[in-house]
Amino acid sequence: MTSTPRILVADDQQDVLEALRLLLKSEGFTIETAGSPAAAWAALEGREFDVALIDLNYTRDTTSGREGMDLLARIRELDETLPVVVMTAWASVSLAVEAMRNGARDFVSKPWENARLIAILRTQAELAKALRHGRRLESENRALRGETKLEVIAESPSMKKVMDMVRRVGPSDANVLLLGENGSGKGTVAQALHAVSNRKSKALVTVNVGGLSEGVFESELFGHVRGAFTDARADRVGRFELADGGTLFLDEIANVTSGLQSKLLRVVETGEFEPVGSSRTRKANVRIISATNADLDAEVAAGRFRQDLQFRLNTIEIRIPPLRDRREDIPALASYFLSAHAARYRKKVTAFDAAATQALLDHGWPGNVRELDHAVERAVLLSAGERIGAADLALRVSGEPRGGRLEDMSLEEVEAFLIKKTLSRFEGNVTRAADALGLSRSALYRRIERHGL
Repeated sequence: MTSTPRILVADDQQDVLEALRLLLKSEGFTIETAGSPAAAWAALEGREFDVALIDLNYTRDTTSGREGMDLLARIRELDETLPVVVMTAWASVSLAVEAMRNGARDFVSKPWENARLIAILRTQAELAKALRHGRRLESENRALRGETKLEVIAESPSMKKVMDMVRRVGPSDANVLLLGENGSGKGTVAQALHAVSNRKSKALVTVNVGGLSEGVFESELFGHVRGAFTDARADRVGRFELADGGTLFLDEIANVTSGLQSKLLRVVETGEFEPVGSSRTRKANVRIISATNADLDAEVAAGRFRQDLQFRLNTIEIRIPPLRDRREDIPALASYFLSAHAARYRKKVTAFDAAATQALLDHGWPGNVRELDHAVERAVLLSAGERIGAADLALRVSGEPRGGRLEDMSLEEVEAFLIKKTLSRFEGNVTRAADALGLSRSALYRRIERHGL
């Protein structure tokens, strides 16, 4: 059954919001309104939409469209498959061209033509649905054909031990717990385990369980039936069922709240679960790989993690070394990222000069492989020649603001700096860090990913 398109409408004029709400509701759309860019962003962080219809001009800056353009950029960063239709009473060709260049799918001016607006929204909702479905099928088909590309670079003795363990335990169905710092490559090792398993012809399904709120945890993992709750307008298959016959990768497992651990324990033990709103028990045959950057023994001792669940998850335990302990891998990793980003941005950058190579080897890499990836990407973009220099890398002491002062940092850098400090204070515990920062866990996870922490 086709679900009702869900539209987010953002405008600072209440009469405009009400007019659009009445119009779109009468046409069968589900509508949520926001009176400011901040309110629109909060809605987008908490819920999924099929189309965003956003005003370009708001109270603070009436005619330039800057606030709307900034919101458009943030939406594109959050979800590039979400169509954004922009509107403004100050219509101009240049503003429309800029919006379209920045990723808007269409442009309407106020006062709008009802028929044209409805047609645009219906078309964009269908295109988004087709795009998302196509991407899912492409990913599933690659997995079924065994075409998932793996780049596990292991020149160092410590990483060679990890890959030896992968080769030995990968073919089994034993559950594996991956331990390691943020950005150390736990997800890549999970892919390698799946690729050498007897389940490689089936899907590898990944879910960041630590970033799921209690309200969506069961629906995300176990699915739901139509009518199970207000927004459940169609049946949804959960991650366990999607991974049936294959592998389920549960990332940030230590951050699952204690109230949800018992629900997870049952399905880990038996493979049985019920979709939300259903009394019919279903069964999924999955191999579970889980990962965390926390000290799970300490979490158990503190009463924050169930010991019986820990035992079920860590039949085999693999510890991923931080990048600072596998420096032999840095040149090869950097070269791999260089080739990938040079191709992506169509730049003729082919190598690092001697000073840049030494800077890579000397850096502490607190963000591990993920930080190295971002540093090389930035250097590729900044480089003016065919070889990357040390200045292009722009490496600085971890946690230190540019120039040593917060006032010399951009807003994005201040946010990244504060998040890193808070995570360090709570020893990587995302739940406690989110509480201290006044964020939900899912919102903090999105910021961690955005900043490459």
